[in-house]
Amino acid sequence: MDVDERPLLELTHRFADELPELCMPWQGAEVPDPQVVAVDEALAKELGLDPDDLRTPHAAQVLVGMTPLPGSQPVAMGYAGHQFGGYSPRLGDGRALLLGELHDVDGQLLDLHLKGSGRTPFARGGDGKAAIGPMLREFVISTAMHALGIPTTRSLAVTTTGEAVHREDGPLPGAVLARVASSHLRVGTFQYAAAMQDPALLQRLVDVAIARHHPSAAEAEVPALALFEAVLDAQAALIARWMQVGFIHGVMNTDNTTISGETIDYGPCAFLDAFDPATVFSSIDHGGRYAFGNQPSIVQWNLARLAEALLPLIDDDQDTAVGLATDLLQQFPARFGTAWRSGMRAKLGLATEEDGDGELIDDLLRTMHEQGSDHTQLFRALSSVVRGDRAPVLDQLRDRTALDAWLDRYAGRIAIDARDVESVDAAAAAMDRANPVYVPRNHLVEEALAAATSGDLEPFRRLVDVIRQPYDVRPGLGRYALPAPVEFGEGYQTFCGT
Repeated sequence: MDVDERPLLELTHRFADELPELCMPWQGAEVPDPQVVAVDEALAKELGLDPDDLRTPHAAQVLVGMTPLPGSQPVAMGYAGHQFGGYSPRLGDGRALLLGELHDVDGQLLDLHLKGSGRTPFARGGDGKAAIGPMLREFVISTAMHALGIPTTRSLAVTTTGEAVHREDGPLPGAVLARVASSHLRVGTFQYAAAMQDPALLQRLVDVAIARHHPSAAEAEVPALALFEAVLDAQAALIARWMQVGFIHGVMNTDNTTISGETIDYGPCAFLDAFDPATVFSSIDHGGRYAFGNQPSIVQWNLARLAEALLPLIDDDQDTAVGLATDLLQQFPARFGTAWRSGMRAKLGLATEEDGDGELIDDLLRTMHEQGSDHTQLFRALSSVVRGDRAPVLDQLRDRTALDAWLDRYAGRIAIDARDVESVDAAAAAMDRANPVYVPRNHLVEEALAAATSGDLEPFRRLVDVIRQPYDVRPGLGRYALPAPVEFGEGYQTFCGT
């Protein structure tokens, strides 16, 4: 085959083959003028692709879903879900398509999935389209999460469609996101399969999930229970990482809780400026269900729904199955706590675990809340304390004496781990690798998306460039490390993008 005739991508259709009951064959809508406007070049190379090949007119047609690749079988995936606590038995990809699976250069199997590619049989009243702003938001935030070392779906490309989508604030440029994930299996996928009351289907789904994400569970006495435990651990580790960087997902429905432990679906998400566990940015979270501080308990609630779906495969006797699943579920707070404290010790430069560390962390967070301290800036400033300069931390306080006693305790605690100049410097450097300088500040994200919606992509590109290196101070980027102006933060809301 001539080089020019090779397909852009070679995809498999394993999900469609293995679980046809959980998807529907479909194709993206025709659009008038697709143009690729953003490509994650590093991700493209990890997939064995030439980034320039993703910017061609042919690639644009593929990346909106209107031109299927040879041999591909795009499908809309079915799933159920609890949305804000209310059960919806049939959700699914209402405006999305799984194009298929591909392998990266290391041989890992990944999904290639589109968002905003038009209505599917799972659509629930919407037009199936997406505006450029929400698609670029997902590109920005998922790129930042990956750079921060947090498991996440990743954005390969954003492609404009050449047509307008109509929302409450008028017509907006349409766009489609192409994202990559280790899979799109969710708690809601298991809820959907369980509702069909077909044990063989549920077993096949469990087998697929185990083979793809948690292969050691296959050797367990009860594989379904071992899968549940693996997912529980993966989610505990994930949410701990969210909490450590001040990330708020905003819509933690069970259909947005993955089996892999990756972050998925960046709708009304945001990062904290001032530390406050009650922070809610999502315009649809009227009761604060998914507030920053509620995220660990919410994911435990979501995991309970996964356990319910798996009960028939855990034990033939329902009471026994419930008991086994409950025993594991009740361990979630402890397992989350272990992951969270480990990460927080790294942020504070504590190389060992000592009695009193939990109290030290809690007292710091309480004072940060009382003082309205910026989450990202204060934690980054702590390495200066280790180096002997308290001023950067004091600058984050309304009352510069509020942390005096705590800083004395902290200095004593650091001394346990670092007893000479070399180890102090090493501890401070390690802290700088655990505490970012740059996160996607909400006001900068909004600034970039507003410009892009008006046709100027340069602020978006600059922001993406900054957040790709979140831990490295770079000259000329001071504004990207600053919290939002006070007037911006008052009443700020994020939206789901539909």
